Amino acid sequence: QVQLVESGGGLVQAGGSLRLSCAASERTFSSYTTGWFRQAPGKEREFVAVISWIGGIYYSDSVKGRFTISRDNAKNTVDLQMNSLKPEDTAVYYCARSRVRTWSVAPRAVGEYDYWGQGTQVTVSS
Repeated sequence: QVQLVESGGGLVQAGGSLRLSCAASERTFSSYTTGWFRQAPGKEREFVAVISWIGGIYYSDSVKGRFTISRDNAKNTVDLQMNSLKPEDTAVYYCARSRVRTWSVAPRAVGEYDYWGQGTQVTVSS
């Protein structure tokens, strides 16, 4: 059973930055694609960013140019650096491990991920 734990959420003013981290309990985590999703109140969970085990990266249009996803295989973590935050970025952020290991089209659907963390709250005030 893979356990994912997110950290780094909090309250920040618009224009500020936060860095989220996703830590995995399984050593083979570095061999899988990992994604970040978010869910705002009353809305569906939406894709944010994804990184493959060999470093392929894809972002949603809403965060492209502001967010950066990276992984540290030695630490078994995947981070999400979020800059120029906007109030509409307010949501619970989740990391997830995809069952898709290699891809030509980035996995962006919730159903393509099989293990999820508990989420971390990000609140951006205006």
